[in-house]
Amino acid sequence: MINNDVLRSLRYMLDISDEQLAEIVELGGYAVSEEQIAAALKKDDEPGFQPCSDELLAHALDGLVYFKRGKDDSRPAPALELPVSNNQVLKKLRVAFELKEDDIHAIMHSVDFVVSKPEMSALFRKAGTSNYRPCGDQFLRNFLKGLTQRLRG
Repeated sequence: MINNDVLRSLRYMLDISDEQLAEIVELGGYAVSEEQIAAALKKDDEPGFQPCSDELLAHALDGLVYFKRGKDDSRPAPALELPVSNNQVLKKLRVAFELKEDDIHAIMHSVDFVVSKPEMSALFRKAGTSNYRPCGDQFLRNFLKGLTQRLRG
């Protein structure tokens, strides 16, 4: 999925301003201006559009985890995994919102996207291990839609 779409979805899901989104990115350890966030949130055909880098999205997701769950200073920050894959986005959102397997299954069911529990657990496995499955754009898009409905409900 395109990084800009993920960033737009996060902003809409949390119902926050560009300034608040910039603060969340900074929690993840990346200095960003409100103007940079605004440019990344624009549609592709709007003037001033800037593509969202993998680094910006990775820090935004880390910042979201810290924003929702708090930062533990006794533990080192996780290393950035670049480029950001759909599986990583899914994992970070699961951690940030403290979602269990049943929660994710319910979210996907709420948007009429049928997925079995073994298929779902394959998305959270480490790349390269047996039964690992890459997360498709359609799955992530539906997950973001369902999570948004759940949070904004």
